[in-house]
Amino acid sequence: MSHVLAMAVQKLFPKAQVTIGPWTETGFYYDFDSPDPFTEADLKAIKKEMIRIINKQLPLERQEVSRAEAEAKIKAQNEPYKLEILAGIHEPISLYTLGEDWWDLCAGPHVANTSELNAKAFELESVAGAYWRGDETRAQLQRIYGTAWETPEQLAEHQRRKQEALRRDHRRLGTDLHLFSIEDEAGAGLVFWHPRGARMRLLIENLWRELHFEAGYELLYTPHVADISLWKTSGHLDFYHESMFGPMQVDERQYQLKPMNCPFHVLTYASTLRSYRELPIRWAELGTVYRYERPGVMHGLMRVRGFTQDDAHVFCLPEQITGEILAILDLTEQILSSFDFRSYEINLSTRPEKSIGDDAVWDLATQGLIEALDRKGWAYKVDEGGGAFYGPKIDLKIEDAIGRMWQCSTIQLDFNLPERFALEYVAADGTRQRPIMIHRAIFGSLERFFGIMTENYAGDFPFWLAPEQIRLLPVTDEVLPWAEELLALLRTAGVRANLERSGERLGKLIRNGETMKIPVLAVIGAKEAEARGASLRSRADGDLGLVEANALLLAAAAANSQRAASLALEPVEAGAA
Repeated sequence: MSHVLAMAVQKLFPKAQVTIGPWTETGFYYDFDSPDPFTEADLKAIKKEMIRIINKQLPLERQEVSRAEAEAKIKAQNEPYKLEILAGIHEPISLYTLGEDWWDLCAGPHVANTSELNAKAFELESVAGAYWRGDETRAQLQRIYGTAWETPEQLAEHQRRKQEALRRDHRRLGTDLHLFSIEDEAGAGLVFWHPRGARMRLLIENLWRELHFEAGYELLYTPHVADISLWKTSGHLDFYHESMFGPMQVDERQYQLKPMNCPFHVLTYASTLRSYRELPIRWAELGTVYRYERPGVMHGLMRVRGFTQDDAHVFCLPEQITGEILAILDLTEQILSSFDFRSYEINLSTRPEKSIGDDAVWDLATQGLIEALDRKGWAYKVDEGGGAFYGPKIDLKIEDAIGRMWQCSTIQLDFNLPERFALEYVAADGTRQRPIMIHRAIFGSLERFFGIMTENYAGDFPFWLAPEQIRLLPVTDEVLPWAEELLALLRTAGVRANLERSGERLGKLIRNGETMKIPVLAVIGAKEAEARGASLRSRADGDLGLVEANALLLAAAAANSQRAASLALEPVEAGAA
């Protein structure tokens, strides 16, 4: 379909040059260098031409050519982008011809004939800007996105899911619910947490800290910058410099914003000589890091330039690997399930061809990961050779409410940093040995996890996590004294409650509360004030009728302590106290 798209574009717009056109998980795209921008009307015309090409039942034929032949064909077409693509292709060089005259470089394979494509089961979805090779210093191209399926029913389901994803878009919800913003005046990719979002972030952080203390971790706080020599020792300056911000000059020394927390934890370990009796050492930090991301790849909270990792490092003995990994898996499940993520996809990545470290240590570490996963009972896939050069790893993706998978948690063994920083412990026999270092993050980053979580809940957060749990809606000014008293009682009990004082009509107050997705709206009229209660409307359970203050306070406190999705109150008959 990608080739059909490119052929249709060049048929209708002869001056358009093609660049790359890969498939994606749910479709395809092609990047074009065209003198004129494509419009919505152009997309309709292109789709019509694609249908005509499909219905002509054109063959797609593969041909292997020499580099010289490919260069000659490309030059004859005046396609400079293809020349650059060709330079990066290893032999054999193959191209596919569609029909009699249109062709492009491609490894394939493809369908044999366009008759195998369903002209009623594809759509051109959008056009967007893109830089050649993703480099903003190079030519700006136009990218046409499309999707293709076997049947019209599959296409319709894809479009339904896409609309649902738009409804859940965390960028829109972040604005509508006053959770966060990214202010251009401050710079791209920097997150401003608004009071409602900051309250939720605090709840997430408190849960994270509480469960880490229970799991035997201690907390660290480390600087945001360090002398550039630290990043030379760690290797980041050699291998990661393109993703680091430039250094700053201070007192004749160069300092570097940290892109990662791990070297700081390593220095903390190295601050004193350790004994084998101290291991394992488990340290965790909510550490804010800064990484340079290209303008074209930043996306809401999912990819930003300043973010907080829920980082942790475990320093342990070789024989402790399995037990520590299993404990990390248990903690990961405990934290993620608190946010209703219970379906995971697990990948185990093993030693790549280029790596460091002793064979025996690699084998012991990899076997430790396998044994921990087996004891946990989680199914996993093995990515042979997909590990980092410094150690094997486990990656975990979480499935959201509409079936999307998100890369989230990671567990990595590291033989590199202990060696670079000469970390040691005194073994039982008195010798100095290298500890095993385990990197791990459960959320990945608070920002990205917050975005994923917001889309999973569609902004309809469970009661325990909602930034505003209960909104009191007084019907008249006469009941304001009781509303004020109830507000104070709720806040004293740790409930995040607010009182609406605008004086608007009740219908509008209720609509406003529903728009802000408040879990519980508490209407207070004369009857409710006399009964020292409120009539509750729950987003989760509907009308709960008139509930006395004590019952409301107990239910709200219980919901918070149990991290419940809603209040445990049974609906009562209208007018009943």
